[in-house]
Amino acid sequence: MYGTVIHAPGDIRFEERPDAALTAPTDAVIRLAATCVCGSDLWPYRGVEPVGEPHPMGHEYVGVVEQIGADVRNVEVGDFVVGSFATSDNTCEICKAGYQSHCVHREFMGTAQAELTRVPNADGTLVATPGTPDPDLIPHLLAASDVLGTGWFAADAAQAGPGKTVAVVGDGAVGLLGVLSAKQMGAERIIAMSRHADRQKLALEFGATDIVTERGADGIARVKELTGGLGAHSTIEAVGTQESMMQAIHATRAGGHVGYVGVAHGVALPGDELFFSGVHLHGGPAPVRRYLPDLIDLIWRREIEPGKVFDLTLPLADVAEGYKAMDERRAIKVLLRP
Repeated sequence: MYGTVIHAPGDIRFEERPDAALTAPTDAVIRLAATCVCGSDLWPYRGVEPVGEPHPMGHEYVGVVEQIGADVRNVEVGDFVVGSFATSDNTCEICKAGYQSHCVHREFMGTAQAELTRVPNADGTLVATPGTPDPDLIPHLLAASDVLGTGWFAADAAQAGPGKTVAVVGDGAVGLLGVLSAKQMGAERIIAMSRHADRQKLALEFGATDIVTERGADGIARVKELTGGLGAHSTIEAVGTQESMMQAIHATRAGGHVGYVGVAHGVALPGDELFFSGVHLHGGPAPVRRYLPDLIDLIWRREIEPGKVFDLTLPLADVAEGYKAMDERRAIKVLLRP
């Protein structure tokens, strides 16, 4: 089979690799119907994270089950499935508490930008759709594999809901789907922080009521101005930098909640500022599996269209161009078709 391999920062190749195969009785192998490039994939691509030895890439996936291990009971060969970037048995105490991304048997996916991929812990990770999806639903289902599930967790962790004002720091796919999620949860007002016209347009389509173009202290001041000097009840942090985290904390009112899901790079929280902020912090790797059944149902019934974050579709063989387009901010998120 062919798949994506990163050799060094900026060096993405589509090359022949061994076919994905079962290595444990709890595995499944799926043939990808679609995969994509994630914003977190750009960290090693940009050299912010070390690449080390050349290795496969990709953790977002939907497709058809081709093989199952002897112990797999919940999915069958031929099922169309959606999975999470973090595999889980969905039976341990941590999973039962709703934190499948911290499962005691967790493995992180990292081979999904390919024609085939192996999914460990298949029974607890994969969720079958009600049938074979119409082709136009596939991008929306793919979004559920990570960016929608992550945006949903961010809004949930921030306790978005009726009567709440939600601020969203970050206008990538996760931030934009945080807007959609907050809207679905009934938020009264949603402030999207964005400096890019195409992303502002999509944020408004997903349910944003206000756009703030300022960043840092100016952005915080603007959110405070829009909220009677108090700050947002709920804030989503979807970037993962020191600036974005502090912007989220300071844009939130005392007693409010910050849901942080941006993969942290160089974030160090000043204890005194955190102490006097009076805000709640909750986040980390999203337990996408917790939300998948409900998200698939919303998509299947065509109540939400999260796949609109994919504004560039390429053949999987052109994956290097997909990385380049996202790195240069010519695309919000790139969908890859094997």
